[in-house]
Amino acid sequence: MQRTGKCLCGAVAFTANEIDPDGGMCHCDMCRRWTGSFLMTASSDHVTWSGEDRITRFQSSEWAERGFCSVCGSSLFYRVTAPGPYHGTYHLGLGTLDDAAGFDLKVEYFIDKKPACYAIEGDRETLTEAEVFAKFGGG
Repeated sequence: MQRTGKCLCGAVAFTANEIDPDGGMCHCDMCRRWTGSFLMTASSDHVTWSGEDRITRFQSSEWAERGFCSVCGSSLFYRVTAPGPYHGTYHLGLGTLDDAAGFDLKVEYFIDKKPACYAIEGDRETLTEAEVFAKFGGG
């Protein structure tokens, strides 16, 4: 599956090849501060960028970085920088995609950090903070 996307102002655009149709949602403190709620993503190891010079990268932890548009501030991606099987994987914000049809929410990360004020319908895998760190190499 290939998808395109961009930031709010269009200064940064991307094409993601082999994008995984199984989406994820993160409730960690950083994602909630970065987006104002939760981060919903689609993953790809194969992303090409247009306007890459307008991407600001922020090393948000020892194991990951976040990218946003330096013009409009749109959150673009979360990328694993730690060694291991997920190294280099982009977790693109679902809201940045030009067409988000066909994605299915399969996992919620940091379920133990999810605020009680919202609930997402459906059954899916849920991972606690400890389980996420074990899977992706953080902590």
